[in-house]
Amino acid sequence: MTQRTRASSHVLAFLPTLDPQALAEVMVAFANTDGGTIVLGYDDRGRPTIDIAPEDIEAALRQAASLTSPPVMATIESSGDSHAPHLVVRVPRSIDLHSTKDGRVLVRAAGENRVLTGEEIRHLTQSKSLGDYEAETVPAATLQDFDDDVVAEYIAKREARTRRKIDLAERTAAGAATLLQEIGALDMRGQPTVAGILLFGKNPQAFLPQSGVVFVKFPGVEPRSEEGRAGYGRREEINGPLARVIERTWQVILEEMRVGAIVRGLERQEVLEYPEFAVREALVNAVCHRDYRLRGRRVEVRKYADRLEVISPGGLAGYITLDNIIEEHFSRNPRIVQGLFQWGYIEELGLGIDRMIEEMVAAGHPAPKFNATSYSFTVILSNVRERRVTQNITLFAPEAGVLPAGLTVNERQARALQYVREHGRITNRDFQVLCPNVTPETLRMDLADLVEKGVLMRIGEKKGTYYILK
Repeated sequence: MTQRTRASSHVLAFLPTLDPQALAEVMVAFANTDGGTIVLGYDDRGRPTIDIAPEDIEAALRQAASLTSPPVMATIESSGDSHAPHLVVRVPRSIDLHSTKDGRVLVRAAGENRVLTGEEIRHLTQSKSLGDYEAETVPAATLQDFDDDVVAEYIAKREARTRRKIDLAERTAAGAATLLQEIGALDMRGQPTVAGILLFGKNPQAFLPQSGVVFVKFPGVEPRSEEGRAGYGRREEINGPLARVIERTWQVILEEMRVGAIVRGLERQEVLEYPEFAVREALVNAVCHRDYRLRGRRVEVRKYADRLEVISPGGLAGYITLDNIIEEHFSRNPRIVQGLFQWGYIEELGLGIDRMIEEMVAAGHPAPKFNATSYSFTVILSNVRERRVTQNITLFAPEAGVLPAGLTVNERQARALQYVREHGRITNRDFQVLCPNVTPETLRMDLADLVEKGVLMRIGEKKGTYYILK
């Protein structure tokens, strides 16, 4: 099995042995998060470790399920990949809260299983108790309410992404009914679900008027018109299935974004007011993760003179908080997320926030700001471009107001912070060059301490990890 580009993630796990306890822990973590695939007999780099017979997988799966409470449901399926193991274990996301027999509640984060704290368990329990709204059927909706052109487009994009032909007699909703049931767009009786209507409906807003996006442009930095009264310069309501909503909203934003220019060498290059990926990611996240149970309010995109705000109805889902939003991943609407992922609107599951921050910082902007309340989540992108500071001056003295009052750093950490200020980021390798006579583990702990103190923010995972100012 050649797996150079794939490693364990929040939806994929490699287990080199048939250890029922290790298998049970991954099953619990996947069931509590977004589900996932377990590859048995391979290490984390995708290299085979032992030969496993199908009956061995079945026995291990039964034993592992007995070590979970309530028992986690999982299936043994074909991987569908000629270069991969023939059989893998699929664990669906569960509406129940699962734990290991010793009482640990695990979730999947950054390719590892993590034990939740008591407060996190409470938040996750509340989220699961609300039910699986996107899987509920839509009263009065039928298969005829699906748009055949949108279904055909989805199938074509899915084939291109997976590089596998989908064998269907027809590319219509009726011809693709089995596939639509598999992805949760139809229930087992052929009734359209909320996810199905949102993804493929001819007119989703006829059934779910709260879906769609409202774009509003204000000329200044306050929600007022040019005359100073309450009002706006432009307002657009964008309707349709989610793929169309995303594309049309992006076009409206693009029309209103200013275009600047930079000169590199002898070439003049145009640059957008905001990095394209950051804007699209904020928009896609809002559409994917909003709480569609909340009626009377749509996703809102507000463009001001100095910032862009994307407001999604519904607070943070599951155990996600502002403190762990970069490292953790939990989908309120996993079927919608998977649908838009296969469509190509999501590049890599669980890594969008990382790259949004990276793109903003790389373009010279401040990192995005995130605001969360019980009923909304807002991403704020600033169009200010920060000037890089390269003078050899003390920038991180607590008395200068850069570090929180009472917070001290050691000499190595001060050098790391100076480096971040000058270069925008620092990696473990950069830090080792700065402090060549210090062990890598000590330097790693120095950076982890700065993250814990709220001075740095960790972006990425494993070899792609780097740190920026929080």
